[in-house]
Amino acid sequence: MKQRIITAIIAAAIFLPIVIIGGIPFTILVFVMGAIAIFELLRMKQIKIASIPGVISIILLWIILIPSQYNDLFTTLQFTKIEIVLLIVLLILTYTVVSKNSFNFDDAGLVILAALYIGFGFYYMIEIRALGLAYIFYAFVVIWTTDSGAYFVGRKLGNKKLWPEISPNKTIEGFLGGIVTAIIFAFVFNLITDLFDSFLSLIIVTLFVSVFGQIGDLVESALKRHYNVKDSGTLLPGHGGILDRFDSMIFILPILYFLSAIIQ
Repeated sequence: MKQRIITAIIAAAIFLPIVIIGGIPFTILVFVMGAIAIFELLRMKQIKIASIPGVISIILLWIILIPSQYNDLFTTLQFTKIEIVLLIVLLILTYTVVSKNSFNFDDAGLVILAALYIGFGFYYMIEIRALGLAYIFYAFVVIWTTDSGAYFVGRKLGNKKLWPEISPNKTIEGFLGGIVTAIIFAFVFNLITDLFDSFLSLIIVTLFVSVFGQIGDLVESALKRHYNVKDSGTLLPGHGGILDRFDSMIFILPILYFLSAIIQ
């Protein structure tokens, strides 16, 4: 626990000021975190980042991560981002033939899905930050309080297992406790920031974010169980890797972005 706390303090001291600054420093940080996350995921599959598929996956990831404010770059190239992504996907599939199936269709599927999953998750971290500090901090508050509420309520009251085949320690009581805790803290946060116009909007968005944040955590747990690894990485002592810390966040950020467009 002591190691977890020390790591959390150091990480927050580095991460939060850059979030507040925003702009290019924040975008660069997200690009770096995304690259580390895809490295962690490919390593589970024993695909080296210093390989042709590894390099292509990084390129695909970084193409996806380019913020919407730089869409003019694609106009200059006379291609859309989706078209470039498609060309890279075809290149990855072509490599299955060139490698004589030593890099097979399953490997290609993992590389492509990893880049999409991590890429769009972190892409919307950039886009959410562009909406304003209140949005990105709202996401942090909901995810952190959901995790804390689920942990403490689960320890105190948890009896019924939520999904023992994937995450044996999670309980239904903890799942519900996390949602209630998130709504309470989101309400306090909204009193300070006035992010939501109505209490109903606050509850609906927080409910979605809290639920899908916990699903995101379960998705990564299922991934680690499939590849028989305890943590995605060792970058953050006591916490694991970037994927371990941002699994819920990258899962909910696209959802939050879409919901924010609806409620505005």
